[in-house]
Amino acid sequence: MLRDLSEAGWTRRAGLAALTAALGNQNIRWVGGAVRDGLLGVEVHDVDCATVLLPAEVIAACGKAGIRTAPTGIEHGTITAILKDGPVEVTTLRRDVATDGRRATIAFASDWRDDAARRDFTINALYAHPETLEIADWFGGMDDLRGGRVRFIGDPNQRIAEDHLRILRYYRFQTRFGAALDQTAEDACAELAHTLKGLSRERIAAELLALLALPDPHATIARMRARGVLGVILPEACAAQLAALERLIATEHAQSFSPDPVRRLAALLPPSPDVAETVAARLRLSKAQRTRLVNAAERRAADATEPEALAYRLTPPLAIDRLLLAGEDARTLAEWPVPVFPLKGGAIVARGVSAGPLVARILQTIEARWVAEGFPSAERIEAILAEELGTSAFRFD
Repeated sequence: MLRDLSEAGWTRRAGLAALTAALGNQNIRWVGGAVRDGLLGVEVHDVDCATVLLPAEVIAACGKAGIRTAPTGIEHGTITAILKDGPVEVTTLRRDVATDGRRATIAFASDWRDDAARRDFTINALYAHPETLEIADWFGGMDDLRGGRVRFIGDPNQRIAEDHLRILRYYRFQTRFGAALDQTAEDACAELAHTLKGLSRERIAAELLALLALPDPHATIARMRARGVLGVILPEACAAQLAALERLIATEHAQSFSPDPVRRLAALLPPSPDVAETVAARLRLSKAQRTRLVNAAERRAADATEPEALAYRLTPPLAIDRLLLAGEDARTLAEWPVPVFPLKGGAIVARGVSAGPLVARILQTIEARWVAEGFPSAERIEAILAEELGTSAFRFD
């Protein structure tokens, strides 16, 4: 059962009331995710606004009301209103003039239905009056929300041809909101999967990671592979890797770790640093994401026997990735403070060792013993130091 939109906290934000007063309640409607999630009782952060006003009119009206604006997407008709309780994107109604699967040439429109018709799914084409919160629904989005259905507006093949990324968006939204599959949509995504090759790697990576960040995307990922969609964007993911993803999700849940998309992407790849490097480059991942992916690919059986030593060497987050991917318990590392090696080179020089490479070698040897012994106290370090200085390996007199 859907909630009354008035129960959604975001509808009572003071900034939205000020924006409504500035632009006129007859000129704007709240639209998209905020309306959809508000009806479902899901927490809302960002609010989007559609308007019949042109961008220049939005800027002028906001300026007159003392509301700062930024032309964040003015070429597409979007102005961001900077409000105290969060920014709101205000976009002039649009209709598509031409599309090529990657980008659209648009024209401004004056009809709310025209704007709704160019959106992807029925559940994303719900418009709410800013004061009465009455919902305008031209394509059955309310019924689809109630029934847990994710449907394209109109012909799925046509909608995908307009923007190929809608294939991946379909799978993400279906995972998040769908209770039953829309077979027409499923078939269209499979038929047009090859068109994903024409998209930028960044857009594909963003959607794939957003899907993997959902609570349990395993069934969707498996379906994407079975229908030939996953192979287009991630051919490295074989049946064994899908099983690894399923195990990882279960392990994360059992140990109360939040879903992590990069870790889950690592599960979909064979444990090969070269493969991880290739995928990170192909998807244009950030340097930090690439580091995590390659580190996870270097996992080995011995990791589980030395979790704290692993965390000391790699950092706890990287060690947690490896342990969870191996199905091991990583909870001890969640809040583990990384100890600081207490010995400095000066203490060794004070014992009569000349500063230089030998000091560094002694430090490395003692640190390795300190880690192997489970990070003992400074007193034990002193004993280890005395032992090492007495060995022939470091005899300096």
